[in-house]
Amino acid sequence: MVRIGILGLGGVGGFFGGLLAEAYFKSDEIEVIFIARGETFNVVSKSGLKIITNDSERIVFPKVVSNDPVVIGKLDYLICATKTYDIEESLTDIKKCITKNTVILPLYNGVDAPERISTLFPDNEVLQGCVYIFSMIESPGVINNVGTLQKLFFGSETASIDKMKALQTIFKNASIDSHLVDNIEDTVWEKFVFISVLASATCYLDYNIGEILESQTGRNFYVSLMNEITMIAAVKGLKLPDDIIMQTILKLEKTPRDATSSMHRDLLAGRKIELASLTEFVVNEGLKYEVETPTYQLVLDKLADKNKAEI
Repeated sequence: MVRIGILGLGGVGGFFGGLLAEAYFKSDEIEVIFIARGETFNVVSKSGLKIITNDSERIVFPKVVSNDPVVIGKLDYLICATKTYDIEESLTDIKKCITKNTVILPLYNGVDAPERISTLFPDNEVLQGCVYIFSMIESPGVINNVGTLQKLFFGSETASIDKMKALQTIFKNASIDSHLVDNIEDTVWEKFVFISVLASATCYLDYNIGEILESQTGRNFYVSLMNEITMIAAVKGLKLPDDIIMQTILKLEKTPRDATSSMHRDLLAGRKIELASLTEFVVNEGLKYEVETPTYQLVLDKLADKNKAEI
C-alpha cells in the first residue's frame, strides 16, 4: 500500500489532492490522506471536499482525514501545500508520520521551501516542485478553480528516479497534468518569477490582473519587478527563457481579468501574507548577489508596514 499525505487543503493542495483522492478512493494499492484541522477537518470529514471548476462541480472523499499523527500513520509520499510561513510548524506537528523513506514534495509559493524542509528532515528525499493554477478556498472544504491553468512540475537532481517515476504514474492516472522534469530548479524559478512579481505588483498597486494589464502604470510597475528578479536569476546562473517577460504576460492574459494573486487576496482579507517568501526573499537575494532591487524594496517597505498594522 502506497500512502500519500496531503498537507494543506487550500487552492493547490485541495485541487490536486482532491484529484488524487477521487482517483484512488476505491484503490487497494494507493491511499490518500488529507491532513486537516479546524473547520476544514469538520467539513471534509462530514461532507467531503468540494472542487468547483469552470465546467464542473465534484465532491471527493479521501481514505483518511485527520490531524492526529497516530491516525494519519506512516507516509510514503507527503505533498506539502500550506502557506510558506507555516512550513516549520505544520511539518513538526506530523513529524511522527515522516520516516526516513518518506519522499516530500513541496508545492509552495516561493523557492526556499526545499532547503527549509531539508533542515528539518536532513535524511529525507525532498523534491522541488511548483504548480500553475488559479485556485482558492471559497469556504472551508470548498475549492474554486478559476482559469484554465492546472499544471504541476516536479523533479530532483538527487532523489531516486524510481520513486519520482512512480509518483508521476500516480499523478497521470489521476488525470493530473504533471511533468517530471530534469532542470527542475530552472522550472521552479520560472514559476517563482511569475508568482513573486504578480503577488508584489497586485499588493503594492491594489490592482487585479486586468487592471495591471490594462493600465500603463500597472504594466510599467510589473515590468520593473520582472527586470529586477530576472537579473537576479541570471546572476545566479539559472537558465530562464530569453523572452520570459513576454511569456509571463501571455500567461496573465490567459487568466480571468478579475482574478488576483493569493497574497493580494490575503492582504485584502486582513490575513497574514507570504511577504517573506515572495518579496523579501528577492530583496535579500539582490543584496547577496549585488543586484539592485529598488522596485521590490518599494513593495517590501509598503507591505511590511501594512502587514504589521493588520496582524
